[in-house]
Amino acid sequence: MLPLGIRLRILLRLPLLQASWNYERMQSLGVLYILYPALRFIYRDGDLVLACQRHLQYFNTHPFMAGPILGTTLALEEERSLHTEGTLDVDEFKAMIMAPFAAMGDAFFWGGLRPLSAALALLVAAAGCWWAPLAFLLFFNLPHGWALIAGLCGGYRHGSGMIARVQRYRLPDLAVRCKEVTALLLGALSAVLVADALRAAEAAPAWGPCALLLVPLLGGLARLGVSNLILILLMAATLLVFLG
Repeated sequence: MLPLGIRLRILLRLPLLQASWNYERMQSLGVLYILYPALRFIYRDGDLVLACQRHLQYFNTHPFMAGPILGTTLALEEERSLHTEGTLDVDEFKAMIMAPFAAMGDAFFWGGLRPLSAALALLVAAAGCWWAPLAFLLFFNLPHGWALIAGLCGGYRHGSGMIARVQRYRLPDLAVRCKEVTALLLGALSAVLVADALRAAEAAPAWGPCALLLVPLLGGLARLGVSNLILILLMAATLLVFLG
């Protein structure tokens, strides 16, 4: 069992996974920097050199999903030093798991959680609160911070069993739910903004539903292959003409 001080040092180094990159081995330097306090405690002399070389091999995954991988790696390194390792080798484990975890992280954190956090922050901003940017940082960073800390601790505690524990969260399904909630929030926000614009322009509220006609129009143009940038500029020009 690693001493508490070493585990805390590893935890503090974990957010620095991407502090150093290279095109050949991607995040390998960050991995070694994070794991080095533990490797220096577990190994000595030539074994330490071999362990460092082992973790300088190619590694690339989603930074927020690195916690479970590196926590399990620590557990496997301890087993290896005690000659009690099972059929799963450290190198094999990292090579096997980094790509699936990268895909899950991209889908959930980038494709699901980040847009949802932005939509929630926009609602806060629409309410006139100046701390909307702080709300975005809070909504986004709390879940990914928990994923890093809980993933590292859980991976070290449960070893390769952490893979099954991560699968129970069904992150791809959660990403889809986040996208659905984001669409609902943006729809509600759009309705609020249109109502405020009509009120500011002293226009009749009946004009509000007319904005719904733009939805099938823009959707049809998008299906025809019209650039999203063109659609955004067209929408902005329409709003300027209406509100001007």
